[in-house]
Order: sequence, then C-alpha cells, then structure tokens
Amino acid sequence: MIVRDTPVIRTEGLTRVFSTGANRVRALSDVDLVVESGEMISLVGSSGSGKSTLMNLLGCLDRATSGSYWLDGRDVSDLARNRLATIRNRRIGFVFQGYNLLPRTTALANVEMPLLYRRGDVPRLAGPEAEEALARVGLADRMDFEPNELSGGQQQRVAIARALVTRPSILLADEPTGNLDSRMSIEILALFQELHRQGLTIILVTHEREIVKYTRRTIELRDGMIVRDEPVIDRREAAADLSLPHDSIKVV
Repeated sequence: MIVRDTPVIRTEGLTRVFSTGANRVRALSDVDLVVESGEMISLVGSSGSGKSTLMNLLGCLDRATSGSYWLDGRDVSDLARNRLATIRNRRIGFVFQGYNLLPRTTALANVEMPLLYRRGDVPRLAGPEAEEALARVGLADRMDFEPNELSGGQQQRVAIARALVTRPSILLADEPTGNLDSRMSIEILALFQELHRQGLTIILVTHEREIVKYTRRTIELRDGMIVRDEPVIDRREAAADLSLPHDSIKVV
C-alpha cells in the first residue's frame, strides 16, 4: 500500500554489513534519513564513508542487512529482487560518472533502452518518449549520433535523458561531473537545477565540495554514519548557456 503525503524517501536504522571470509565490514550503520519530494541534495563523503553503499540501497540496487526503507510511502525493505528491479525501472533514474552508454548505438536507442525492458514495450512505442526526453535535455538535433560523435557533456545529457524517460520520482546521480571539465560540469549542474525547479527529487553523490554549493541540502557521511545534515547557505546557480529555452525541460 502507498501512503500519500509522505516523504519520497524515509529510512530507519538502515544498516549494511558485508562479509568477506571471516571478516564483517559495517559499511552503513543505523542511518535515519528523510527526503521530501522535490529536494535537491548532495550526498558527500570521502572514499569508504558509505555514500556509495547508501546510494545503492536508496536505488534498490542492494538490500540492507537490517533497518527499514520506505520509497514513495511503500516499504521496500524485504521485497524480492524482481520486485526491486521493477521499482528501479519505474521510480528511480540513475546517472553515472562514466555515462554507461552503449557504443555504436545512437543516442535515441540508448534512451529507449529502459522502456524496452518493460514488458510489452516495443521500439515503435518507446521511440516518441525517448525523443521527448532527448529534446528536454537539448539534444533534439543529436538523436542519431553515436556516443563517440558527442562531447562528454552531450554524452552525460544522453545519460540524463535515459534516466528521465521512465518519468522517475527520484534521480540518483553518482559523481555526474567527475569526467567533465569545468565548463561542461557547469552545464550539467545547470541542467540538474532546472530539473529540480520542475519538481524532480535529485540526490547528487559526490566527493567534490564545489558541487555542494549547487544543491539545497548537504548530507555528509563518515564511517557509515550521517555526521552532518544541513541546508546549503552559500548556494550558487549554474549560469551556463545551455542553448535551451527556459521551459524546454519538463518533468511530467
């Protein structure tokens, strides 16, 4: 059952322990977290802090050892893996540092991919939605280009369009500017900020302190625990010229 008027994310006592032989590593320990719909958050921490583990749990890519996780008001803590896969496909969009695009495959085909995983979807049905997603990120004129014909920033926009095509309630971005230069990083941050203004919930996982200033809230992890959770005071707006009309990015 989905409970209305609840946070998009809520966790209680979320813990993840990994066993390697005789050793047990506590990567995440008793994390209590609430994320309201429409927030834009930076999740920061050094290597080994637990931020990637937390992202994997929030993205239903992994399951906690103990604790509870509610996504859109639904308790997903103990769901079977196939149910979690369905939730990932329909409710969560992922953006990665390495883009993860299929080579020798057009931008349009890359963006269609999540829709083709859905039972009953075929290319002729997925195509219009993928075209719309690419247009939202300013790549209407690059749909037939393959990844090696696009700049790094354009490849990341394709990846963002692929994340958006299923109309998720949450966008999880893992080091989304890690492979980009300063100018392209600003372009991608500007795109995230515009998507946030349109109502999408965004969590940016990063170790770059500069990126924190482009979000509204910072959650810092250390040794698997939240040590800081506060609003961003010195906020910045990314001022990149995206060559996009102001209302061209729409989250439906």
